[in-house]
Amino acid sequence: MIDLLDAPDHVAAVRFVDALTGADFDQLTREIEARLARHGQVGIVADLTELRSVTPAALAKDIRYNVAKLGHWRQFPREAVVTQRAWIAAVTKALDPLVPQVAVRAFEPEALADAIAWAGDFIPAP
Repeated sequence: MIDLLDAPDHVAAVRFVDALTGADFDQLTREIEARLARHGQVGIVADLTELRSVTPAALAKDIRYNVAKLGHWRQFPREAVVTQRAWIAAVTKALDPLVPQVAVRAFEPEALADAIAWAGDFIPAP
């Protein structure tokens, strides 16, 4: 399940709860695409503190969506991951330099508001 979090319109902030399903991922991509249509670029906040599992259907849809966005990563200038798990924060830090067009940063759960503010703090590309 996903919960859309209160955030500026140019930020897609989502809390993942329990299991992420294919239907959840469809809802998420509709939300992201609607914001992209309005703004051209969108900051992303993924709160993973309550995520327990990802179904195979959601994983497949995630892979397809990300492959479709290859070459369009500038649409997502900042991506914040909210987690209490050290290994997820470490993977996030390791991924940051791999895609120079996207800044990726991990935040502790108590810093959710900071994550949302950081994800939305970018100058839109021309």
